[in-house]
Amino acid sequence: MFTPSCADNRQISMLPVVVCFGASLLAGCASTDTAPSSGNLASEASSVPADPYEGFNRSMYGFNMGLDKYFLKPISDGYRFVTPDFMQTGVTNFFNNLKGINVVLNDVLQGKFSQSASDLGRFTTNSTIGMLGLFDVASDLGFQQNVEDFGQTLAVWGVEQGPYLVLPVLGPTTLRDGGAIIVDKAANPGTYVPGTGIIEGINERANAEGALNFIDEAALDPYVFTRESFLQYRKHLINDGEADASALELDVDAALDEDNGVGDSKKKSNADVDSAPSVQTVPATKAGNDATVEAFEQMSKSVDQALNQFELASDKMDKLGQQAVRKRRR
Repeated sequence: MFTPSCADNRQISMLPVVVCFGASLLAGCASTDTAPSSGNLASEASSVPADPYEGFNRSMYGFNMGLDKYFLKPISDGYRFVTPDFMQTGVTNFFNNLKGINVVLNDVLQGKFSQSASDLGRFTTNSTIGMLGLFDVASDLGFQQNVEDFGQTLAVWGVEQGPYLVLPVLGPTTLRDGGAIIVDKAANPGTYVPGTGIIEGINERANAEGALNFIDEAALDPYVFTRESFLQYRKHLINDGEADASALELDVDAALDEDNGVGDSKKKSNADVDSAPSVQTVPATKAGNDATVEAFEQMSKSVDQALNQFELASDKMDKLGQQAVRKRRR
């Protein structure tokens, strides 16, 4: 999703919007021809409660794939070819720093006053010592980078997610998050500076190359993979990463098997696994509180290990993408 996120300083004119939103929200724009026939769209549309408009969404997904293949990807490849790595890093840092304004505002709206103070310190540090955010000095000083937007704020206020939508150019979103984009864009000063949305969009699309290649190569149905990944990622952000370990696992395999008619057997297999005893058990001699603490520590370690493995896999995909670019240059 993907990271897969585009910053909110998008221009009002169509061209900057095309480039910026297409950079990160077109997680389904990997170059692949894998898609179910149109005859199956009606039956699939009612199979997932979160995606009642699947027929429309798949059509828009196909449009966005073509847009990425023939427009966004060639531009981002050229950008990666002519721009040194340190300059790409600086551009990424600059736009990440601009997001800090929205992060602080949404911290306050969500009542996260301690986090808002930390995020304000991060933004101030990178804007001054980091030369307008070109250098991420704040991370070295211990200021954690948080992700907050108005869509998350609406979720905290109790607004329902609404149906999953794939919009032309804008890519995957939900009814709630799609409406929140307007507020996020208005709060970002980059929106009012001509040209920044184009530069940011190109940079974001270049950074997403590894993730898009992964979707293209690994997913049986990239549309379903993108949908499940996006929805789980948004839940993870809304819950501040505090969901239990099972909530962090993507139910991608079950979703991908929808068209193959093996959903029931997969569910049965998962039920058998869930009913099996855990490999790591808390000793019976522990007191109740100690056992609970130890169980949570073990779960936390397992989640951390899984996230580390995901980061390593993502780095590997990025390196493979860079190698492919080098081969094309030769």
